[in-house]
Amino acid sequence: MSEGDLVAQEVAAEQAFVDRVHTRLVESGKAAKELAKQGHDRGRLGHEGGLVERDAMVFQAARRIAQLDAAHEGLVFGRLDLRPDVDGEPRYVGRIGLRDEHRDSLLIDWRAPAAAVFYQATAATPLDVVRRRVLRSRGTTVLGVEDELLDAEGNTEDLPIVGEGALMAQLSRARDRSMHSIVATIQAEQDQAIRAPGRGVVSISGGPGVGKTVVALHRAAYLLYTDRRRYEAGGVLVVGPSGVFMRYIERVLPSLGETAVALRSLGEVVDGLRATRHDEPAVAAVKGSERMAEVLRRLARTQAPGSPTSFRTFWYDATINLDRGLLGRVRRSLMSQGRRNRQQPKVAQALIDAAWRQVRSERGRERGKEALTDDLLSDRAFLDFVLEWWPPLTAPDVLGWLRDPELLMRVSDGVLTPEEQRLLVKSWSGLPDDTTRSLSIDDIPLVDELRYALGDVPLRQDDDRDDPLALISGAMDVQELMTAADREYAPSGRAWSPPTNSIMDDGYAHVLIDEAQDLTPMQWRMVGRRGRTATWTIVGDLAQSSWPEPAEAAAARAAALEKKAVHEFHLSTNYRNSSEIYAHAAAYAERVGLDADLPTAVRSTGEHPQVLTDVPDLEAATREAVVELAGRVEGTVGIVVPVARRSEVNAWLASWPELAEHASGARAAVDSSVTPSGDDRVVVLTGLDTKGLEFDGICVVRPEEIEAESATGRATLYVVLTRATQLLTTVS
Repeated sequence: MSEGDLVAQEVAAEQAFVDRVHTRLVESGKAAKELAKQGHDRGRLGHEGGLVERDAMVFQAARRIAQLDAAHEGLVFGRLDLRPDVDGEPRYVGRIGLRDEHRDSLLIDWRAPAAAVFYQATAATPLDVVRRRVLRSRGTTVLGVEDELLDAEGNTEDLPIVGEGALMAQLSRARDRSMHSIVATIQAEQDQAIRAPGRGVVSISGGPGVGKTVVALHRAAYLLYTDRRRYEAGGVLVVGPSGVFMRYIERVLPSLGETAVALRSLGEVVDGLRATRHDEPAVAAVKGSERMAEVLRRLARTQAPGSPTSFRTFWYDATINLDRGLLGRVRRSLMSQGRRNRQQPKVAQALIDAAWRQVRSERGRERGKEALTDDLLSDRAFLDFVLEWWPPLTAPDVLGWLRDPELLMRVSDGVLTPEEQRLLVKSWSGLPDDTTRSLSIDDIPLVDELRYALGDVPLRQDDDRDDPLALISGAMDVQELMTAADREYAPSGRAWSPPTNSIMDDGYAHVLIDEAQDLTPMQWRMVGRRGRTATWTIVGDLAQSSWPEPAEAAAARAAALEKKAVHEFHLSTNYRNSSEIYAHAAAYAERVGLDADLPTAVRSTGEHPQVLTDVPDLEAATREAVVELAGRVEGTVGIVVPVARRSEVNAWLASWPELAEHASGARAAVDSSVTPSGDDRVVVLTGLDTKGLEFDGICVVRPEEIEAESATGRATLYVVLTRATQLLTTVS
C-alpha cells in the first residue's frame, strides 16, 4: 500500500469515529434542551420544592448546552493505542467528555486523570502507550493525522505510523488572528504546570515562545474541571497586557468548554471602566509607582474643591457658626472612623453635635438637642450645606481633581518631584470633562486605589434622589451601601452579593496574570485586591519587562500574594521561533546586556532574518519588505513601529494597493483603541502592543527608535524580535 493510500485509509477510519461522536453530540444537545424544558415545566407546580428542582435542572441543562455549543472546533483531537495486555481498545481524547447511548465512555475530557497520559507519555517513558495520534480537523472534517510511536517493542499489532509528529506539525501552522488551543501538543514539562495542585501560587517562567500563555490558560480550564463548584462560583479572572492580546486569546478557553471566565486587559480590570491608550513612558513610570498610593490617600481625605467652608444660622438666641477650623476638626474625626463615603450617613449628626455645643442660651438649652436636630433637618439650607460640604464622591471624579496643579502640589508634597507633578498635570490637561472616557490604562489602578480609599457611594432609590434628607439622614443601613459601579458592572458570570468583610471586595477564586513582568506596583495593588483569597497563576519573563524598577514591582507582587506558597515551573523549550530567528534575538539580548532566559529553539527553517540598514527611502523599503513577507507566509504579518510613527505607517499601509485586501482594518488603527478585524493579515502595532502575540512574519521599522523610546526600550525590542514564527525583517 502506498503512503498516500495509507494516509487516506487512516483518515477515513478516524472520520467514521468523529462522525459518530458528532452524532452523539447532537443527541446530547437535544437531551439537554429537553431537560431544560422539563425544568421549566416543573416550576409550574407552584410550590417551593418544584421551583428549587426547576432551577437546579435548568442551571445544569444550560451549562451543558453551553459546553456542547463550544465544543465543535476540533472536538476529537487525540487517540491513544495502549499495549494489548493493558487495553485492547483505543482511547479518544477531546475537549469535553462524552458517553455513548449505553453510558460507556466515548470521548475522554482532556482534563480528566485518564487523559493525563496523553501528555505525559514520552519515548523514554511510554507509560504503556504504543502510539499517540493527533487528529487535525476543521469543523467536523478530519484533515489529517499525526502519529508518534512511543513503544516500538510494544507495537505487536503493527499499528501504522503516519505523519511527522504532532508537535512539529503544530509549530508549522500559520498563525491567524486568534490563538488556538493546543491541547493536542502540550508537552510533558508544560503538562506538569497545568496539572499542578490548586493551592497557593503557580509561577510559570521561561523565555519567549515556550508556551507560557497557552499553559496558563489550559491550567485555568483544568482547575475549573477539577474543582468546578469552587472556581465557577467564585469566578476566574484572566488579566492580560492589552485589549489586542485579550482578543487574541479569547477563543482558547471557550474552545476548551469553559465559559465562566472573565477576560480583562489591564485597562478593564475595574468593573465598569475601559481604557485602551497608554501614557508616555515617563508619565506611566510616575503613575505606576507605589508612591502614588500615598498621594491618593491624601487626596481622598482632602475637602472637595468648591465645597463651602462655613455655615452660619441662628437658633433661639444662639448663633451657630460652623467655621473652617471647626469643620476641619469634624472632617478629621469622621475620617478616623472609616472610609469617606461610608461616613456620609453620620455627617449631618456630627455637624448637629458640633452645633449643639455652641448653644448656650437658656431658651435653646431648654428646647433641647432633639429640637435642634428636628429644626436643622427641616432646614433646606442646612441640608444643602451638608451635601455640598460632604458630597458622595466617585473615584474617577476625585482623580479629576488632580488636574489642578495647586491641589496636586499640595497632596504630593514630599512624595513627587516638581517634574513628576508637571508630567501628571500635562497628561490630564485638555482631556474631556467626562473622566471615565478619558482615562489611560495607567489611570485605571489610580481609580481603583481611590475606590478603596473613598469607600462606597450610597445608592438610593430613584424617588429619593431629589430629597436631601433621604440622602443624608442615614436611614439606610450602612451594610446595604455599595458602589453604583459594583452593582452595574458585576464581574462577568457572577451575581453580585456582599462579601463578609467588605462590600467593595472584588474577590475571585482564581486569578491568572499573563505578562506579569510588566505590571507596575500600582497594577499589582489593583490585581491583588481581586485575589486576596484566590489561588493564582502568574506567567512572565523578567527579561521582557517594560517596568524600569524591578525591585519595586517585586515588592508589590509579594504584597499582593500575601505570603501564599509559590510553586515554580520553568519552561525551557522555544516552540514558537525558528532557531534562526531566535538566535538573532538572543544575540541582540546578549549584545545589549539583557539578563535573558534563553530557551532552546527546536525548529529550523533555513530562513535567516533580513537586516536592512541605511535605506534611502524608509517607506519604499518597508513596503517592499512587507509585500515580500505577505507573499511568502500564509498567516499574519505584523509591522512593528515606534509609537511616534504609528499613524504615519498606518497611512502608508492604507495607500499600498497590493496589501489593501489584507489590511482594511489597519487603515483605521491610528491608535491602540482601534484594532484590526479578525480577517486582516497585515497589522501595524507598537512594541508594547506585541506583548504575548505572535505572527508568521514580522517587519520591524526603525528598531533603534523602539530601543530609545523608554528606559526599558531594549527589553521591548527583544520582545519584538521574538514575535515571528517564520520570517523576520528589520528596516532602519
